[in-house]
Amino acid sequence: MSIPFWCIFISALLIFIAKAPLARAMKQEGGSYDNHHPRAQQARLTGFGARALAAHQNSFEAFPLFAVGVLMAHVTQSSGWLVDWLAVIFVIARVLYLLFYWADLHWQRSLVWAVGMGCTLLLMLTPAMR
Repeated sequence: MSIPFWCIFISALLIFIAKAPLARAMKQEGGSYDNHHPRAQQARLTGFGARALAAHQNSFEAFPLFAVGVLMAHVTQSSGWLVDWLAVIFVIARVLYLLFYWADLHWQRSLVWAVGMGCTLLLMLTPAMR
């Protein structure tokens, strides 16, 4: 499997990794994880819990664009070091994004979000760079 495809897999895993701190915050919020009404419980979260929810939701939002970028590069045979590096940098940016969001480092989070989005958009443009 190619490096960009591994990066898609890792990015998918990050969605579920981002759920763990959210689940912990939900358990702390009400004494237990409310599996009957999780969205209502999530709506009550503040502080770290609210940030964990937002980081988890953003992981869902970022994933499809990145996957499309990798697939656009793949189907147009735009492989090579640039595509590999863009995919790896995206994954690194997403890991940092989660860490910065959880730690409430707002400008750092925005910076790595922009890096990740830039990688995604550049992946989509790689067919034009051939």
